[in-house]
Amino acid sequence: MPPGPDVATRSWASAAVRRFAAATNLLVAARRFRLVGGDARDRQALHALLTALGARAAADHEPVDQLWCLGDPEESTAAVEREADRPRGATLVVVDAGRHLPAVDEDAFGPVAPARPGVLAVPMLSDDVFLVSTGRDPEDDPAADARLRWARRSMPVSRAVAGELRDGGLLRGTRVGVAMVLEPKTAVLSLLLRDAGAEVVVYAHADETDDAVADALRRAGLPVFAESTATTARQKDLALAMLDTRPHILLDDGAHVIRLAHQERPDLLPTMLGAAEETTSGLRPLRVMAARGALGIPVVAVNDARTKTFFDNRYGTGQSTVFAVLDLVDGLTSGAHRVQPGGSAVVAGYGHVGEGVALVLRALGFTVTVAETDPVRALQALFAGYAVAPLVDAVREAEVVMSATGVTDTISLDVLRACAPDAVVAVAGGIEQEVALDAALAAGATLRTVGRKAERLTFPGAASGPVVLDRGGCINITAAEGNPVEIMDLSFAAQLGAVRMLLEHGDELERAVVPIDPAVDEATARAALAAFGAHAEPPDRVAEHPADREPDVRTSRFGDPA
Repeated sequence: MPPGPDVATRSWASAAVRRFAAATNLLVAARRFRLVGGDARDRQALHALLTALGARAAADHEPVDQLWCLGDPEESTAAVEREADRPRGATLVVVDAGRHLPAVDEDAFGPVAPARPGVLAVPMLSDDVFLVSTGRDPEDDPAADARLRWARRSMPVSRAVAGELRDGGLLRGTRVGVAMVLEPKTAVLSLLLRDAGAEVVVYAHADETDDAVADALRRAGLPVFAESTATTARQKDLALAMLDTRPHILLDDGAHVIRLAHQERPDLLPTMLGAAEETTSGLRPLRVMAARGALGIPVVAVNDARTKTFFDNRYGTGQSTVFAVLDLVDGLTSGAHRVQPGGSAVVAGYGHVGEGVALVLRALGFTVTVAETDPVRALQALFAGYAVAPLVDAVREAEVVMSATGVTDTISLDVLRACAPDAVVAVAGGIEQEVALDAALAAGATLRTVGRKAERLTFPGAASGPVVLDRGGCINITAAEGNPVEIMDLSFAAQLGAVRMLLEHGDELERAVVPIDPAVDEATARAALAAFGAHAEPPDRVAEHPADREPDVRTSRFGDPA
């Protein structure tokens, strides 16, 4: 077997893929790619990383989604011109991944124009060809309208489902409250609902609000109750103001607004068709409320849709959280952390999110240990090739510690004390105090800022301690642009399916957490397969059986039944 890429080459490949993702907010998994030019070792490293993340090298006859250019600009120009000949609407992202010099001559294609920060459109070639350079970071420019347009073009499944709602006229006269992370994809969902006939009102928590996106929605005529600088008291006032518009349907993330409605606006509940919740941590308290008979509306468990959990939780959160963590680490001085290429990482929890986090960390070269309290999931991790150990033991030598449980105090006081000095601690997804910072501070620990969204936690008598990112917040939201667009397209298509359920059957549904209709999953998956350039095997036609005769249940394994 030929030797693998050296550490420096693997680090370059990691940085290139992360810069591509930061510039585009696009997915790596499931995309077809082709490499053009460059050194053989660089090509090997980039090919290995892309495939480990779930991308697929395209066959010679196949069109590609991503063209990674590594070498001579003239060779890249010819490849781009060949790949640009494609059906309208089939997006091609050309990635300049030149390691030492640019590999793409941007001037070779005529005038270019910004499509979003870090992405250039090439109108002389096609409306569907875009250029990205991994040699420079995206501009620090909110450019909300451009980011909304970019997100919308990459959300074909949600667009199709919203179009069906519009054509059916189901949403006319319905007020929908959207209480989610306020970034471009959520804004597109809100506008799709508006265009389908709904009255839409929007709320977001302060740390989940992109003010430029909020302003873009206000310019589009939507009432937006969100401010990135809002205090806790102000956030409550904003959430109550949104509820006071009396939405018929709530789309929530974390179930905070659903619960607030029960606590502060119970008179609203009889007028509501229901709600939809898209997170595991949000469904937990709602199920407790339902068991107590305290849930006053049906809540569709969007989180449990297969097209949400299997993709959003695993591929979306895995990519976006790990990339966000390493991007923040790259911004720290070398002495502020102990993270090294090919180092060690610990993942707490091996549900769908933990699976994705572990997968991405391993793809980037980390040796991963999983800590999981459920013995069956721990066994799954072992079978997937990870070491398994108790969390307090696993963190002692780890360089990166990521919680993927959505459970309070996962990274407990004892775990924080056990972390190696200068280890980096972060949360994938998460809820309040998933990292037990309040307990650590009560025990006398101090926090000192060491970089953007990075603070060193030091206990009394210790010379140093771990670096906690964003105080244990949802790292891909507060330090990046959330999950990739194509992933949220699936999740939001499921949300729109839940809206249809509530519109058509809300009066009939039990006041409980109700499963999403399996037909929503199937329709979403088939539409997504088409968008990704693939198709499922058609379902087998069930042989008709005479209605007046039961099927023969006798076995023929031992000869003809007597």
